[in-house]
Amino acid sequence: MSPRPQSIQSRLSLWIAAQTLFGLSVICLAIYLVTAWNFGEKQDDELDQKAVLVQHLLKEAEKGGDLVFLRHKLDDFFSLQDDVSLSISHAGKHLFESRPTTGGRWLRRDLTVPWQQGGLTTDLQVQLGVNVAQEARLLERLAWTLLGAVVLGTALVSLTGMWLVRRGLRPLKVLADRTAAMAPDKANQPIDALAFAEELRPWITQFNALLLRVQRAYVQLESFNADVAHELRTPLANLIGSTELALTRQRSNEELQGVLTSNLEEIGRLSGIVTDMLFLSKADRGTSTRSRAVVSLAAQARDVIDFYDAMLDEAGLKAEVAGDAMADVDASLVRRALSNLLGNAIRFAAPASTIRIEMAQGSDEFVLSVVNRGEPIDPAALPRLFERFYRAAQARDGSTRHHGLGLAIVEAIARMHGGRVFASSDGGETRIGFTVRRSG
Repeated sequence: MSPRPQSIQSRLSLWIAAQTLFGLSVICLAIYLVTAWNFGEKQDDELDQKAVLVQHLLKEAEKGGDLVFLRHKLDDFFSLQDDVSLSISHAGKHLFESRPTTGGRWLRRDLTVPWQQGGLTTDLQVQLGVNVAQEARLLERLAWTLLGAVVLGTALVSLTGMWLVRRGLRPLKVLADRTAAMAPDKANQPIDALAFAEELRPWITQFNALLLRVQRAYVQLESFNADVAHELRTPLANLIGSTELALTRQRSNEELQGVLTSNLEEIGRLSGIVTDMLFLSKADRGTSTRSRAVVSLAAQARDVIDFYDAMLDEAGLKAEVAGDAMADVDASLVRRALSNLLGNAIRFAAPASTIRIEMAQGSDEFVLSVVNRGEPIDPAALPRLFERFYRAAQARDGSTRHHGLGLAIVEAIARMHGGRVFASSDGGETRIGFTVRRSG
């Protein structure tokens, strides 16, 4: 189980506190180390000076050649030096030692100094010490002061940073309140991006665009539900009416058979609507093509024309195929799309005209279109041709037998192949089709 993420405010506050603690600690540690180094340098310089002085005193005492004279000279000098200690020994015997150095902290240095006495040269072991207790106390006080500065500085910056973070994140809370008050039916009142910080404006713009798409989907859903209810109500009403009428009195077998035949037609219409709606629902959920293979698009078009051969003869129309292309498609879906387009063209084509199913190859797609001559389509209706249950000409013959999902299915099939749909009507010629994206 993944850990629960902290709030942005908590994480930013903790980061500010951690960075402040680290930064102040590094700075204060550097101050302490530099100060301690300076004190050490000062103490070493002082020891060097004292060592030079002791060597000078020993040189002067050599002229007298007497250790008693040497002790006298050293006593006179070190009687006034409380913070300096000196010990001189020769062959394990103490020749001179200043006052005891039991208290405080001492920094010592051992020296070997040549000494001449009676024409002979011998070495004296000299131990020189400097009392560093005062510097140690100063360093200790400095350490506690710097530690207090780190703690208090971190606490102060953390509290201030927490307040600043909370204040800086306040626009997010305001934005959350604004978005909570939004609804799909209020998308015409988008959030004003200019009223918020520049960093939030891209998010607000995207949210407004998303809300607009949701509102469009909401409106389309309401319209779709109303259209579905309308389309299902007519065949259901016909079924109920004919059945009730058949039950009002005794009927012969022939009359009942006629009623059942009529009801079967209405049931077939209901089944067609449900089947088409299920197909569109699967397409909307992102269902991909079932089986793809490289096929001839012209061959698929000719199969569709053969299926509509009787209907074409009845309408006094002809159909032909122009062009060809080998495409990796779901052949059954392509035939279904061409079938819907050809059936639509037969309904509205001018008598004794020829319907063309054209194939073309683009740079990254194949283009399939059905062209017929006839009454032009209103330009305002062209963008809506592929909407569900939309009919550009409700009053035309046969509109009640077609439930307005044919072109919507064409659009879904094109989308399943990564393509698009298009429609144009100009100069008495209507062209409706779709594209299929090249695979690979």
